[in-house]
Amino acid sequence: MLFQYGTYAFSGRPMFTVALTRQFDISDDGGEDDHYVQIHCELRYECEPALDALGSFSSWFFHDADANLADWLAAMEGSLKPLLARVPSETDVYEEPD
Repeated sequence: MLFQYGTYAFSGRPMFTVALTRQFDISDDGGEDDHYVQIHCELRYECEPALDALGSFSSWFFHDADANLADWLAAMEGSLKPLLARVPSETDVYEEPD
């Protein structure tokens, strides 16, 4: 999973964007890796100085023996405290084209 935020102009005008991306490994009929599919969820907020001051950030989570998803999610949630009282202006959920 990828968690990221920052001020970007992906949808045309600059907006503070929080994005969570989940990557899925798709196997072929023989069980071999065939390709990956990425599903994105974006929350976009109007730019304002308090959000711009957060800058940009990104963090990947990979399942492995040492990874703890609950700890990673708690750390990412802590990054969002300035957004808790705000409502996004736009949302978008989409699959990245192959």
